[in-house]
Amino acid sequence: MNFLNGMTLLLVYQLVGEITVRLLVLPIPGPVLGMVMLFLTLMIRGNTPEPLQNASTALLSHLSLLFVPAGVGMMAHFGRIADEWVPITLALFFSTVITMVATAGIMQVTSRWFARPEHEGGQRDE
Repeated sequence: MNFLNGMTLLLVYQLVGEITVRLLVLPIPGPVLGMVMLFLTLMIRGNTPEPLQNASTALLSHLSLLFVPAGVGMMAHFGRIADEWVPITLALFFSTVITMVATAGIMQVTSRWFARPEHEGGQRDE
């Protein structure tokens, strides 16, 4: 029953995200908005409820199965991928570089926000 409650909670957040996106005509996927809402809820709560913990652990243990449809799609469209390998490779390369640079920049900014103030003599408070 615990697992079922956690799955229900995950699906409710997905549904709320879908409804919100469709009502407000937002250019993001509904499940992504639902995930952001769930994240904010968990941040406000400060902890994860046990049913949600159980459901998410069970889903993550079978995460590799979620890649099967993507692999089948790659094989079904292999000819098209082979024909357009240069733009695909360039898009993957540049998006990876941009993501790494953005992640590094965000990490630098947030590490400055959360850095502890230094005391006299250059010693940090520990």
